[in-house]
Amino acid sequence: MYDVIIIGAGVTGSAVARELSRYRLKTLVLEKEEDVCCGTSKANSAIIHAGFDATPGSLKARMNVEGSRMMEALSKELDFPYQRNGSLVLCFQEEDIPKLEVLKAKGEANNVEGLEIIKGDRIWEMEPNLSKEVKAMLYAPTGAIVCPFKLTIALAENASINGVEFAFDTQVDKIEKAENGYKITAGSKVYETRCLVNAAGVYADVFNNMVSSRKLSITPRKGEYILMDKRAGDFVSHTIFQLPTAMGKGVLITPTVHGNLLAGPTAEDVPEKDKINTTAAGLSKLSAQAELSAEQVPLRMAITSFAGLRATEKGGDFVLGEAEDAEGFFNAAGIESPGLSSAPAIGVYLAEQVAEKMKAEKKTEFRSERKDIPCVAQASPEEIRALIEEDPAYGNVICRCETVTEGEIRNAIRRPLGAKSLDGIKRRTRAGMGRCQSGFCAPKVVEILAKERNISPLELTKAGGKSRLLTGVLKDNGSDCERGEK
Repeated sequence: MYDVIIIGAGVTGSAVARELSRYRLKTLVLEKEEDVCCGTSKANSAIIHAGFDATPGSLKARMNVEGSRMMEALSKELDFPYQRNGSLVLCFQEEDIPKLEVLKAKGEANNVEGLEIIKGDRIWEMEPNLSKEVKAMLYAPTGAIVCPFKLTIALAENASINGVEFAFDTQVDKIEKAENGYKITAGSKVYETRCLVNAAGVYADVFNNMVSSRKLSITPRKGEYILMDKRAGDFVSHTIFQLPTAMGKGVLITPTVHGNLLAGPTAEDVPEKDKINTTAAGLSKLSAQAELSAEQVPLRMAITSFAGLRATEKGGDFVLGEAEDAEGFFNAAGIESPGLSSAPAIGVYLAEQVAEKMKAEKKTEFRSERKDIPCVAQASPEEIRALIEEDPAYGNVICRCETVTEGEIRNAIRRPLGAKSLDGIKRRTRAGMGRCQSGFCAPKVVEILAKERNISPLELTKAGGKSRLLTGVLKDNGSDCERGEK
């Protein structure tokens, strides 16, 4: 019997897990994929929103602003990339300037700091590449960018070292009320828990509706993105939005914390909860919308495209807290944008409710800090020499595009909740995220993964499940290959 089970190891579930690890509770996270950060958390805009768009008084507004304020300190505590670059909302028609004023007033009601409407030549002094059609823009200096993979992994790793258990490849099939809590069936396994936290993204309505008469309805909203090369990374310095519509904040253009340029997302409601394919029509629409914001957006420097799903609940707000008719069942449902920005605050909000419900005591031995994998690409010559002296593998470059070494890849595998797949390595180290998109480094990464995990390369996957990288052997090199050894 567990005290708490969390369904979902995305950024929200991982944030709740990390905050619950402060308490003397037996906690388990169930995740249907092979790793953390495999759903919405891995395919989004990587934006920390300032909080000017959410309706004042809503949970979205509260969690967004609180989460945004927590993020910088959290990035230092858990060692993940974060940069406060500010955001701009563009207005292209004189008659729409009052809409910027409304947005500014909403932000001020939400206690967003430093909002300012900018007109005239200052527009292009701040961003020279913006369209000459821009008539005014709202400036939010507290807007920021972050690495969503590193954030989610950092939260989960810290939860793990503080005692939270994780079960991957564990898809929940059924939840039933029990005498002392809930019984959760996942394949042939049955778990029992006193409290349950539902952080299942686009599937959160399914699990809520198994136990509560207050039915939720989540529509997946697909957003397609284009990621451009680092040569385009300085095209803009702020995150550039257009005036929002009922379908969201629209297509943005933003630098990333890793030096790339990102454009997206589109917004298309889809019936399938796992439809994350890109389309020619979607990417064409994205390109046209991006080019409204700026002149000569370097879309020809695209190195990849991808799509993600946002969990849009019909009520329009986050659904947080204990269900009225399901004692001990806590929802974190409808966590669409600004979910990434809100995650730290949601973690605190729900963990405090669960701890109060369980009358749990705080630990005195909680470890709040965590160090990331050393990054050779960003290290000084002195730091690189020190790393190589400690482990010569840090001098063996595997991914040339991103300058990722064998030492970093080994570290990613050996860490708490270590990488088990090619994508797991990619999210932790950026090996394969450069211009060639794994074209050169994948075979070496496969070799290291197989050796470290002591398995055959034939067993390795791109992203868990049935995504096998290799289907067979052309030439028998003996038993060494089968063991995954050189």
